[in-house]
Amino acid sequence: MTKTEIRKQYKALRLKLSSEEIEEYSLEIANKALELPIWNAEFYHLFLSIAEQKEVDTEFLLHIIQGKDKHVVIPKSEPKTGGMVNYLLTDQTKIKKNRWNIPEPQDGIEISHDKIEVVFIPLLAFDENGHRVGYGKGFYDRFLAKCRPDVLKIGLSFFEAVPEIRDVFSSDIPLNYCITPSKTYKFSN
Repeated sequence: MTKTEIRKQYKALRLKLSSEEIEEYSLEIANKALELPIWNAEFYHLFLSIAEQKEVDTEFLLHIIQGKDKHVVIPKSEPKTGGMVNYLLTDQTKIKKNRWNIPEPQDGIEISHDKIEVVFIPLLAFDENGHRVGYGKGFYDRFLAKCRPDVLKIGLSFFEAVPEIRDVFSSDIPLNYCITPSKTYKFSN
């Protein structure tokens, strides 16, 4: 399947999920994250979920990361450049939804890309090779290209892998792992 076909199909599948299913699956995903060998890092990049898009609710992961006394870094998109600025999440961080309903920090302590060790990545679908389909704007691929080479890239998905995404670009950065409610995929990239 192509990215366009996958995007359409998985947006529709996600919209069918009830709020109870989203909560249950998101908790299962967070619990599976605890099994990964990622907890020696200090800086964890975490997206804040778009409830209107029925994304994986990252609040459970947020509590786990904070409970382990790790630093949580959250993104703010820059639509003019297609990039993201990353801020340390603190008690003083003011969060506001942007025009796409993405909860974002308004300001704060900026964290450079090279400090980030683990990135949890939103997606609509992914394939058995670790390639993912997002909303198609390329924010995460541009961001990941600036991160250190050994950054761990972890997708979060309500659904299992599709066999193959046919139209992968050379600029698409594959995942190291993808966590679903029933399985954790590990990719050899």
